[in-house]
Amino acid sequence: MTEDDPTRVPRAKNGRAPDVLRVGGWVPMRCFADDEQVDFVIVGTGAGGGTLSCKLSEYGFSVVALDVGPYWRPLEDFASDEHEQYKLYWTDERISGGEDALELGRNNSGQSVGGSMVHFAMVSLRFRPEWFKSRSLLGYGVDWPVDWREMWGYYREVEENLCLAGPIKYPWGPPRPRYPYRPHELNAAAKVLARGCEKLGIKWCSTPIATLSAPRGLAHPCVYRGFCIAGCSTNAKQSAINTWLPRALKAGAEIRDLAMVGRVELDANGRVRGVHYHREGQWRFQRARNVVVAGYAIETPRLLLNSACPQAPDGLANSSGLVGKYLMAHCNQGVYGVFDDEIRWYKAPPSLSLTEHWNYTDEGKDFDGGYAYMSQGPLPVEWSGTQTGNHKLWGESLLRDMERYNHYAGLKIVGECQAMETNTVRLADEKDRFGLPIANVTFAHSDNDKKLIAHAKNFMRTALEAAGGYDIWAEETETAHLMGTCRMGDDPRSSVVNPDGRTWDVPNLWICDGSLFPTSGGVNPSLTIQAMACRIADRIKALAARAEV
Repeated sequence: MTEDDPTRVPRAKNGRAPDVLRVGGWVPMRCFADDEQVDFVIVGTGAGGGTLSCKLSEYGFSVVALDVGPYWRPLEDFASDEHEQYKLYWTDERISGGEDALELGRNNSGQSVGGSMVHFAMVSLRFRPEWFKSRSLLGYGVDWPVDWREMWGYYREVEENLCLAGPIKYPWGPPRPRYPYRPHELNAAAKVLARGCEKLGIKWCSTPIATLSAPRGLAHPCVYRGFCIAGCSTNAKQSAINTWLPRALKAGAEIRDLAMVGRVELDANGRVRGVHYHREGQWRFQRARNVVVAGYAIETPRLLLNSACPQAPDGLANSSGLVGKYLMAHCNQGVYGVFDDEIRWYKAPPSLSLTEHWNYTDEGKDFDGGYAYMSQGPLPVEWSGTQTGNHKLWGESLLRDMERYNHYAGLKIVGECQAMETNTVRLADEKDRFGLPIANVTFAHSDNDKKLIAHAKNFMRTALEAAGGYDIWAEETETAHLMGTCRMGDDPRSSVVNPDGRTWDVPNLWICDGSLFPTSGGVNPSLTIQAMACRIADRIKALAARAEV
């Protein structure tokens, strides 16, 4: 890679804004002063905040985006080492409890500029159209305050920006244009899923994923090294860090890494006036006309609750009492088996094939909602931990099992989680390294979730057997992707934000991340978060044109 490589991500140094690469060399970007009132401070730079930073700055707004994590350069900072890449995960202390306490960390949150997209598995799926009106059309959940046809346009914008690689014709849902890049070649693990689906008579396809299947400028295609969820060191992965954020920098945004926002401050009139954040050993205050919280489903409600003040004693935007409630976590159980042929499932991105059969089929199931399932490709250290946790293998027994590692294949669901008010994020008495109360997370699966999980495990077991697998077993508990806790809606009594992502209580406070999801759907949420961010940016632009921002 050369200095003229447009995918090379700049690093912030010494508290100054990064330089942005343009043709002909590096151009220093403007650095806003704390006492300079910017149009928008955005807290978080992942799928929601990173996308919104790009769009708002390109629309001409002054933007400062803050993130507690470092600004990595993947080509220099990422290693093909599973343990080394733990630095990408949110490992700060949190309390997790409830009947089905969540494992928090690597599989559902990140601590980097670019957020958890830096280590996401790149699966990029659209919501089934009916899910946006699941109460009205399917009889469960709640309706979103958006129309699927509007979202379809924003999905396409994101797919083009990420250069998604996917099938020419997607076999479920309304017709859509072909994906921007050709599908990736299937690895042996993906062919296991395909074989099982064909034996059972259901549709399957190559997975739409955000990693290059052909060159993009000077960025080369995916080399199938398999370290996708540990951070891509070749920049083939198209995440916020090398798509939305370079555009934001080029348009004049500032991105401050290693900046922990502790409190959003209101003025005497109940409007946001800026944020208190910790950087370089001290607390600082950035003035802003608007604040967008995009810290995801745990840190967003935590920040709002930590920002309680005389005007909002129960936390900001919390007149409904729903900040921190209706937490959702996708069901993510896997079913695994042994095959006579070598699979070598670590080669290539982990989920190269999938079926959405049970997302789009409403007959033949005893639960509401749906699920997709995908081929799997865990790396050796991750797999050894899976075996230790599920089968208590250790020492010689673990070594014997790891000798079969290259002959394993697996299927894993992304299953819809029912939104329940009792699944919450609250503040604990304990405090973190910044002196802020940490998150206390409570979670339990609903009876509907349990029926969905049982159905999925039975079906995937049958699919693996049909594909030639044996010694098949299923995970008992596993979750992924967090959503909810600041749901959007049409009624301030039953939601935290309006359809534009604007909080009902504070007119210049916005939310733009997965926390605003009213329902979870049975697909990975990153594409929908980015599409919603594009939509919110357009709504803000339209409101500003009418002097309503």
